Amino acid sequence: MTDDAAPTLRVDKWLWHARFLKSRSLASRFVSDGNLRVDGERSTKPSRAVKPGDVLTFPQGNHVRVVKIVGIGERRGPAPEAQSLYEDLSPPEPNAPPPERSGPRPTKRDRREMDQLRVPRD
Repeated sequence: MTDDAAPTLRVDKWLWHARFLKSRSLASRFVSDGNLRVDGERSTKPSRAVKPGDVLTFPQGNHVRVVKIVGIGERRGPAPEAQSLYEDLSPPEPNAPPPERSGPRPTKRDRREMDQLRVPRD
């Protein structure tokens, strides 16, 4: 590798380093299933090399994530270190209005409706 070339890393390994997926095998399967776009082009090869400046688009939970790669990690470190590897360009999530309450405490039905509106955290 020359000094002019930007460092690269496999996309599945980068997704794992950046803590978007819990394991590298899950990241590999995620990419193989066609859930990832790199700079607007669908990528199905987990071995595809990514570098700083590339923009990744992929679904996560109930919304679409758009992230710009800022750095290539050397290891899968703690969350603050992982968050320094990318810049989040995702559009803000729409705020859903809270469900109307039918009484002083939510009923079981109300709790189910609230649970359906919540976005699961990964």
